[in-house]
Amino acid sequence: MFPLIRGWTDVQRSPETNLRLGLVLCFVAGATNAGGFLAVGSYTSHMTGILSSVADDLVLGNITLALAGIVCLLAFVAGAMCTAVLVNWGLRQQLRSSYSLPLLLESGALLVFGLFGAAIAAWSQLFVPVTVVLLCFIMGLQNAVITKISKAEIRTTHITGLVTDLGIELGKLLYMNRSQPGTPVRANRQRLRVHLALVLGFFLGGLMGALGFKYWGYITTVPLAALLWLLCLRPLLDDLRWRAA
Repeated sequence: MFPLIRGWTDVQRSPETNLRLGLVLCFVAGATNAGGFLAVGSYTSHMTGILSSVADDLVLGNITLALAGIVCLLAFVAGAMCTAVLVNWGLRQQLRSSYSLPLLLESGALLVFGLFGAAIAAWSQLFVPVTVVLLCFIMGLQNAVITKISKAEIRTTHITGLVTDLGIELGKLLYMNRSQPGTPVRANRQRLRVHLALVLGFFLGGLMGALGFKYWGYITTVPLAALLWLLCLRPLLDDLRWRAA
């Protein structure tokens, strides 16, 4: 199976491997976001909504809720910061697994979320707020990985931006060029296909995550964590062989 996923998280990149990794991470993000909502009653990738709710809560005098929203926002930022630190450290060490490091951390966090689901359900007043913060951290961590890898061409949780770009390219595609001076309007069909694939990947992940949490509960996150581990394993083994040589 390694030949099929070789290079997906390696430092040696290509547009094709960026897209493949982006699709997988969109699926994982959609599953975690939708499944997390069923588990804790909150979407954790939607920073626009969270920041808007902070403003609403401040105006309405719900200071505790506003502070909770700020903590979630800071957790997302902390996840992105953590990715930057891990990736840059790995690149300085000349590790082929530099981009794998934050994904390994994400898989560990997903395992914590999945394996301790029973405790979350039993002690909801204590653990649900912590879980929401953890999921926000995961979303920031993951989104920053593919953003850094693809030089901001691909994002996994920013569906608003993807749908906006999709609409722009569809508008270009439907635009009727008449015999007028100037450069004709042409849609970027490659960009159109990429954004459509990423949106569908997130949706399918959300669908599977919601179904998984509805019927199997928190254990649904274990296959997601295992998938991330599998993607990271090849460059990690290459680094171990290089260090041992």
